[in-house]
Amino acid sequence: MSAQSTPSMPTTARPAYACTIHKSQGSEYPAVVIPLLTQHYAMLQRNLVYTGLTRGKQLVVLVGQKKALAMAVKNHLGRRRYTKLAEWLLPADAITGAASFLPASL
Repeated sequence: MSAQSTPSMPTTARPAYACTIHKSQGSEYPAVVIPLLTQHYAMLQRNLVYTGLTRGKQLVVLVGQKKALAMAVKNHLGRRRYTKLAEWLLPADAITGAASFLPASL
């Protein structure tokens, strides 16, 4: 897909791409725009804002509400992940007789 200019669109317009903060981990971009809205309170986490901020090489723009940024900065706990990983691995462990490498808390 290529960008085409029209009479109402400036000729300097270029296509832009978006990705999630999760997918951007380990990458850098010339410019990053991070939307912060209280409606997305489940995603307002300090580690996600930090990751987003550190992806921008030259420019980082926060767009949204100051309250949402404050909520994200205060939220350093993260969420507990409920997965079936231990359940999936333990039966295979019992079959092969290998020692379990999973902590008892899982």
